[in-house]
Amino acid sequence: MKLESIETYATAPPSGIGGSFWILVHVRTDDGIEGVGECYGIPFSPSIACAMVTDTFDRFIAGEDPHNIEAMFRRVYSAGFTQRPDPTMMSVFSGIEMAVWDILGKAAGQPVYNLLGGAFHQRLRTYTYLYPRNVHDPSLPTDEADVYHDPDEAAARALEYVEQGWTAVKQDPAGPYSFQGGRELSLYELERSEANVAAVRQAVGDQADILFGTHGQMSTSSAIRLARRLERFDPLWFEEPCPPDQVEAFGRVAHATSIPVATGERLTTRVEFHQVLKAGVSILQPDIGRSGGVWETKKIAVMAELFNAQLAPHIYCGPVAHAAAAHVAFSSPNFLVLESIDTPFHRDVLVKPLSWDAGYLAAPTEPGLGVELNLDAVVANPATDGGRLHLEMCQQPLDSANRRTIGEIEGG
Repeated sequence: MKLESIETYATAPPSGIGGSFWILVHVRTDDGIEGVGECYGIPFSPSIACAMVTDTFDRFIAGEDPHNIEAMFRRVYSAGFTQRPDPTMMSVFSGIEMAVWDILGKAAGQPVYNLLGGAFHQRLRTYTYLYPRNVHDPSLPTDEADVYHDPDEAAARALEYVEQGWTAVKQDPAGPYSFQGGRELSLYELERSEANVAAVRQAVGDQADILFGTHGQMSTSSAIRLARRLERFDPLWFEEPCPPDQVEAFGRVAHATSIPVATGERLTTRVEFHQVLKAGVSILQPDIGRSGGVWETKKIAVMAELFNAQLAPHIYCGPVAHAAAAHVAFSSPNFLVLESIDTPFHRDVLVKPLSWDAGYLAAPTEPGLGVELNLDAVVANPATDGGRLHLEMCQQPLDSANRRTIGEIEGG
């Protein structure tokens, strides 16, 4: 069995939930087995991203035995004389490698988690962001309520999710997020964030964990100031408080607060995750479509065990990467909770959608990743060049003056 060909698809979710576009791949073997994968957050236009995937497959993967995951990883990791973590190349490779694992599972007649050590967990606890009502479905009028910055609306939405069975909800009221890097939040932003968490905690009580995200926009001192305001509400974690390249800052924040510090959605390979573990991060959030794929993410999870750290895979993408991350989670003793997104389009692009039971994801029994693309839905929603990238930041610097509010900042 040899890896023979690849097809790429750039598709745009109508709601924008899960990113502006997804890069999905089909890999085929010479004996007719097909595997599906997903690349996360390649920071280029869709056509360029697809060309990168095809070029990488043709150069380093085509003709290879799909069992040779280590050899394929090393070739791509070292491409162009780099031999170091590269977010773009690892995003490209992750989607291809994901599809290769789908092939291996199908060839063996086993779910991928059985090739990674078996199902340590029979179901996975999942969490959701606090999304506005109806935002998942473009056919419905979008709720104008500001669940991101209005404490009362955040609390009401959190309670609705808890009543649906979710046991953990996440919010990130400290934005907007600027390209400038770490900055000092204003007192207005600090107080708003504290008020949001206070309202959510009062609403959900001990029925749900609160996960506090920040997307890395704070200076070290500002992150510590905010963490100390939030401690009394007992969040499960304080996510990416500083820019992802500030490893030492993560350590300083982690040692200054009782809230566990989490990070990982913008990191890649075990090299970078080892650095943040050594700094003091205790919850890792690899995105399997960027971190290096299934095998590399499994290595990251195993490495985390040596630091008594936990795994909480990041999911802001399509359902293929979601399914792949779940297989690593099912097989990992130190799994904590899995981010999840469920929209009509997430369901439409799969022949058989992922399904939840009261906030939990059950272990699939199908061979491979257990998902197949509905190509009619994929090609009916093409992603075109010239628009937004997968995720983008506010393209202007922000200051910490209290007069600056969300409504005054373009893109906020």
